[in-house]
Amino acid sequence: MKVIELNKVSKKYKNIIAVNDFSFVGESGKIYGFLGPNGAGKTTTIRMIMGIIEPDFGYINVFGQKLSEESKKKIGYLPEERGLYRKYKVINILTYFGRLKGLSLEESKINAEAWLDKVGLKDRAENKIEELSKGMQQNIQLIVALINNPDLIILDEPFTGLDPINTRRMKEIIYSLKKSGKTIIFSTHQMDEAERICDHIVLINKGEKIIDGPLEDIKKRYSKNYVSVEFKNKVSDIEDIDGVQKVYYEGIRAEIELKKNYEYNDLLEALLQRGDITKYEASKSSLESIFVEVVTNGI
Repeated sequence: MKVIELNKVSKKYKNIIAVNDFSFVGESGKIYGFLGPNGAGKTTTIRMIMGIIEPDFGYINVFGQKLSEESKKKIGYLPEERGLYRKYKVINILTYFGRLKGLSLEESKINAEAWLDKVGLKDRAENKIEELSKGMQQNIQLIVALINNPDLIILDEPFTGLDPINTRRMKEIIYSLKKSGKTIIFSTHQMDEAERICDHIVLINKGEKIIDGPLEDIKKRYSKNYVSVEFKNKVSDIEDIDGVQKVYYEGIRAEIELKKNYEYNDLLEALLQRGDITKYEASKSSLESIFVEVVTNGI
């Protein structure tokens, strides 16, 4: 089912084109990654979907029609910039937002308590927001987005401020929402996270869509042979090895792009002459590498 459609949408702020001729279709039961560096146009696109700002050109349909106050109640939104009333109790905040989204007082309380239990914060219902850690507040903000059981869920940088335990819990929630048939738009510049959870990827740069398709198809089309290697100590000059096309250094780690038909074992032998290896893994290009390659070389 087509849940959301953007057709040739553009938005300009004075002399800056934030989004240019952007088209996208989202269906139910899938996780879509809106990916790109900060300032790429991801948040502007989301705000247009939400009706917070209007596009200068093009149109946006949600649930088969133009966005309305009624259809807004079927959308859950976790903004990048969080905002909760710090002096109010958790249960009161959640009940308040539930009522704003069309739930009865009883429904709001029932849903709030169920979600608090799910994120491990049932015992914090009577706490004030200001008494919670940053990660706990993030979970409360997520409940606000989901309390009315929306069909379209937009998550803008959802893992910001979360520790590993809460990050894993949020991923489990995202997977369960997908399984129940929800459409999820996940906006981030953390491409490694998106690569782990998304079905479909939209890569955006300078307001323009440069790649749009299923993750598996993108990796098949653009991927190259890589080796990820980690040394005991920092090394250099890996690019001097025959068979090495490019090297991306990151501390004691290196991601090595191989030339065609070069053997992984030959590379391992050459690398062992440069230092002690603690990790050696052959792989295809990461999504981040694909993005850098496409943006840099325009392929």
